[in-house]
Amino acid sequence: MSDPRVFFAAERTLLAWVRTGLTIIALGFVVARFGLFLNLLVASGEISKNGGAASAHGISGVFGIILVLSGTVTILGALLNHRHYVSSLPLEDLPRLSLPWLSSFLSLSVATIGFLLAVYLLFT
Repeated sequence: MSDPRVFFAAERTLLAWVRTGLTIIALGFVVARFGLFLNLLVASGEISKNGGAASAHGISGVFGIILVLSGTVTILGALLNHRHYVSSLPLEDLPRLSLPWLSSFLSLSVATIGFLLAVYLLFT
């Protein structure tokens, strides 16, 4: 008996991990840019330089890049796990899809954007 619900459950799980990875990437970007915000506050005189805001930019930038790369690795790991699981399913459990590569393409696209964002944050 064919049961396509197994495959679609795996697809939903992959998409949930992509959402989680994308959230981690977004958090990393916010953390990386928070140090820039602190430097602007120091430059405007809102807070004193003794508060350590100048060094916070470097620390938050590194931590933000680590989070962006963690989100990217999360997405790639989820994609590899998904592909391994789907390849273990019997052929009768695999539904005929018009675009069977779409979830892999989405995952790889988001992971590529995450990697490019980490490179951007590293050099700015």
